[in-house]
Amino acid sequence: TRSLTITSVDQSMFEKAQGEKVTLPCTFELSEEDEGPLDIEWVLIPADNQKREQIIIMYAVDRVYNHYYAAMTGRMQFTNLDPKSGDGSLDILNLKAADTGTYQCKVKKAPGVQSKKIQLTVLVKPARTKCSIEGSQEIGKDVTLKCVSQEGSPLLSYDWRRVSGTQQLPATSVLNRNAGELLLKNASREYSGTYHCVASNRVGTDECSVELNVTPPVNTAGIITGAIIGTLLGLSVLCSLIFCCCKKHREKKYEKEVHHDIREDVPPPKSRSSTARSYIGSNRSSLGSMSPSNMEGYTKTPYSQVPSEDFERAPPQNPPFAPSKVAAPNLSRMGAVPVMIPAQSKDGSIV
Repeated sequence: TRSLTITSVDQSMFEKAQGEKVTLPCTFELSEEDEGPLDIEWVLIPADNQKREQIIIMYAVDRVYNHYYAAMTGRMQFTNLDPKSGDGSLDILNLKAADTGTYQCKVKKAPGVQSKKIQLTVLVKPARTKCSIEGSQEIGKDVTLKCVSQEGSPLLSYDWRRVSGTQQLPATSVLNRNAGELLLKNASREYSGTYHCVASNRVGTDECSVELNVTPPVNTAGIITGAIIGTLLGLSVLCSLIFCCCKKHREKKYEKEVHHDIREDVPPPKSRSSTARSYIGSNRSSLGSMSPSNMEGYTKTPYSQVPSEDFERAPPQNPPFAPSKVAAPNLSRMGAVPVMIPAQSKDGSIV
């Protein structure tokens, strides 16, 4: 008895690059004995056997159901808009590395059931490849040129070539294609130039370049001597600055101490002029308050002996006056005490 048969048996493994499109074939033929409803399922078989199969798309009762697998929503569809015509192939768009896995097509039409497995591998092209130089670029030294891709599915292969000068790698070079390293032993001036690296895998390539400039050895002794001299000069300048700062600090401290030694509660000294005035005023007040009996001692002290150089003045030139001839009234009768009035003599003394 003839039954349902899957006819696409030509290819069971696919390798595609990330971002590309793949069509997983699944064509079939129905028999006259298959009278039940037609069901077509695509499932993803996980690499871990402990996990369950995941339905990603299904055709049943003349309808398509594609909401089972969120990771591929909007990126998968049946190749034929009418799968019941015998073509249940699946298109996956904008492939991602996570899409790698085993896919199985199941076709059911009672009583017939058939399935087919297809292995899909999504590879990532080499990308963000960078070239660098490791080691001293001096004559006689060993130099290593490195090439590394930040992205890319294994197995990656690296190839170096020279794009300047003789366009041939130096005779002493050693190439490691898997690690992407080019070792140049005992470098010379002739090794200088531009070197080009190509990173590749089964789905793509990427490139980068680097410039090598081999120079004579550097005079390390001169550099060390210059560094020492520069260090000594720097230390001398630093010491000078520290000395100046300390000196200024000591001067400020001394000025501050001298300032605090001044007694703020001691009044300022009186001037000579004020001393002289006070002395004259005190003598005059004493003369005015003295009785006639006590004035004899003051007649011997002339006014010219006041202790002041600024206030030396000639004695007053008042004309001598004669004692009054007017008879004094009889004070005893009036009950008053007689008072003697001082008079000034010709030499200026008081009598």
